[in-house]
Amino acid sequence: MTARNYIIVVDDEAPTREMLGDYLRMQGFDVQLCDGGGSLRQAINVRMPDLVVLDLNMPAEDGLSIVRDLKQRTGVAVIMLTATASPVDRIVGLELGADDYLAKPCELRELLARIRAVLRRSAAAKPAAAAQSQESKNTLVQFGVKWLNVEAQTLRDADGNEHQLTASEFSLLKVFADNPKKVLSRERILDLANARDPEAFDRAIDIRIMRIRRKIEPDPAHPRVIRTVRGGGYVFSPLDDKT
Repeated sequence: MTARNYIIVVDDEAPTREMLGDYLRMQGFDVQLCDGGGSLRQAINVRMPDLVVLDLNMPAEDGLSIVRDLKQRTGVAVIMLTATASPVDRIVGLELGADDYLAKPCELRELLARIRAVLRRSAAAKPAAAAQSQESKNTLVQFGVKWLNVEAQTLRDADGNEHQLTASEFSLLKVFADNPKKVLSRERILDLANARDPEAFDRAIDIRIMRIRRKIEPDPAHPRVIRTVRGGGYVFSPLDDKT
């Protein structure tokens, strides 16, 4: 949380939104005032806020539909204000993803405390969300025209159709996923894949890779994803690699 967090206040009653805006500016926030969902969306297109203070009871578009839209499109933090203090509205709003609520008329100092609390939670959640996003990316590895889900041990195409993998095929793909752009000898592949069984001799690796290529290569006759390195072994070259 910084001294210049950007907050949008949405209320169809001009005196209320101006009072809230003046108070929050006095507390060091950068504030934009909106009279409804339409002007809120225009403001967000110009600059994404850190938090939205939203009146639920507006005639043109109800606040719950705005909460739903905000959370689906942006995930921005939302504090709901409701004059009715209806338990149903509060519950629905929170289930839609709103971060907090406050009954109107509200005590300005309480609103300020809730804003600061939500901003602190949002700031703390961002690094965790970024780490989770990176972890999710690491579980999906593109092999040519297919995607390998390392956790689920599945291979799918761009349409989501699953293509069967044997245990040994998955083991080999996992080895390549863990070692992109590295030339791996057959001996090294056997070690990394824990494939030291009676059938896991060098040429068995060649046969398994030939089968994998039929599943992942745009043109299996001219492999570009898992390439043979003469005298060296094999190398996994992601298709976005220009080298």
